[in-house]
Amino acid sequence: MSGIELASFEDLVVMVKDGEPFTPSVVFFPMHRIERIELDLPDGNLPSLSQRFSAKTGRNPAVILGSPLANRADDPITGAAPSRVSPKRGPA
Repeated sequence: MSGIELASFEDLVVMVKDGEPFTPSVVFFPMHRIERIELDLPDGNLPSLSQRFSAKTGRNPAVILGSPLANRADDPITGAAPSRVSPKRGPA
């Protein structure tokens, strides 16, 4: 899986707006460590992370992060919504 740390979201937005290069991190999560997977969806009046990214940069995050789902037309602004994965805590 490739992407960025959620704690670095605002920094990435600024980098993209300024035209600075960046490389998404590649991370491996063993399936036995996956606790849940969540879609990046809006919650009431709160926009999703992909919608916030698009609003601030004018760019599609799926294209920026190299998602193979970038050509889907689920959302005309953001394309397919990236997923968030939360690894289980505790011993391996």
